[in-house]
Amino acid sequence: MSPASSRVLKHPPVTAPSEPAGAPSAMPADFPELAVAIDRQRRRGRGAQSNASGRYEAEARVAFDDGWQSLDDLPPFKTTVAVDTARKVITRNESPDIGFDRSINPYRGCEHGCVYCFARPTHAYLGLSPGLDFESKLFVKPEAPSLLEKELAAAGYEPRMIAIGTNTDPYQPIERERKIMRGILEVLERAGHPVGIVTKSALVVRDIDILSRMAKRNLAKVAISVTSLDPKLARTMEPRASTPPKRLEALKQLSDAGIPTTVMVAPVIPALNDSEIERILDAAAHAGVKEASYVLLRLPLEVRDLFREWLMANYPDRYRHVFTLIRDMRGGRDYDAKWGERMKGTGPMAWTIGRRFEIACDRLGLNKRRAKLTTDHFARPKPAGDQLSLF
Repeated sequence: MSPASSRVLKHPPVTAPSEPAGAPSAMPADFPELAVAIDRQRRRGRGAQSNASGRYEAEARVAFDDGWQSLDDLPPFKTTVAVDTARKVITRNESPDIGFDRSINPYRGCEHGCVYCFARPTHAYLGLSPGLDFESKLFVKPEAPSLLEKELAAAGYEPRMIAIGTNTDPYQPIERERKIMRGILEVLERAGHPVGIVTKSALVVRDIDILSRMAKRNLAKVAISVTSLDPKLARTMEPRASTPPKRLEALKQLSDAGIPTTVMVAPVIPALNDSEIERILDAAAHAGVKEASYVLLRLPLEVRDLFREWLMANYPDRYRHVFTLIRDMRGGRDYDAKWGERMKGTGPMAWTIGRRFEIACDRLGLNKRRAKLTTDHFARPKPAGDQLSLF
């Protein structure tokens, strides 16, 4: 007998109701085929509660106990790393409500395990689950620095700020040994190319030497997301990201080194961490931060159900209240992806959050000036093998 049994379902499985009426567990009893939660010991140190099949798969497999306690023999989820043989490393976008048109993601998947991460659905493109697979089955792009240099050297390339950390964190734990992000920064520094970084990791201070040199030429800025100052909430919601004090200390070290820094209160989750907006901004301002931003919780595709499971497992008493407020800010839905509204929401509650943020920033002197990066220093890299000019 195999160590575990599984039941094959026709895909896609039936969709859970938007509001499980009085459900005491993460999934309603009327939908047993969605009971895909993984045992706590197997997912210890992870964010997601489950590992449902991706939406593009022809079948969905759900582990169940066949009476022989075979589930007890399953090993815990371990982080595995595979190579992503990408041909290009710069990703383009035309989104009208974000301030960049190109980005780089050195990794696919993210071991930080933030349960709310809007990038989770991208793992479905790989035939993997946006749940536990997203934070345990990682892909690295070891050739990213050389690919970047090649793209920057292309005759038709026009420089504009490259954003890094927009999909998965470039300073997640495996960066300590892989050092792909550092290699990318070395290429950008040589080329005089501007970069904006977003991270939740204190590991970014490792690269202060490069970033400070780039900042002197207005080529670099760093944003660190601080979701909560409550260590219990932070550890539950972002299990393998740096602790809140470490992130604040990283902001201080970056600021002291002359690197423009931004604190991101992201995501703001009503009835969970929205009460901390002012305290987070105050702590960041004392760390030397001059700019701040916030993003309302986003629940696209599979993220909605993953967040629902997590909320029911960890804060069941707040479940109904949180989703009621979310819908009040999303036009009655769990999520609205409309341009210009997806980041901030609409309605009285969304307005209140925005106004509180603005008042706190005014009081603390934040956002008085915005760091502007320049492309004036850009020098197209010389392709390998090019003969030098005699004149």
